[in-house]
Amino acid sequence: MLIGQILGSATSTVKHASMQGQRLVVVQPIGADGVSPDGDPVLAIDQLGASAGQHVVLTSDGRGAREMLGVEATPVRWTTLGVVDD
Repeated sequence: MLIGQILGSATSTVKHASMQGQRLVVVQPIGADGVSPDGDPVLAIDQLGASAGQHVVLTSDGRGAREMLGVEATPVRWTTLGVVDD
């Protein structure tokens, strides 16, 4: 799991069938200090409705993504797991 900051949403005109109707967000993983970037931004599925600027908990659990989407063969790697309270 990682903590990341939502940079914004992403729009895709063509995507895998398992991702239809899902909200895509661009998330910048942040370091242990809670401020500095930690690697490149990632694309994640967000079913929580987090908005730009919010910190979220990210997971790369493939099994969790498959259960969340209800599809056994999905290319989704990153999903939001929770919104961090300030």
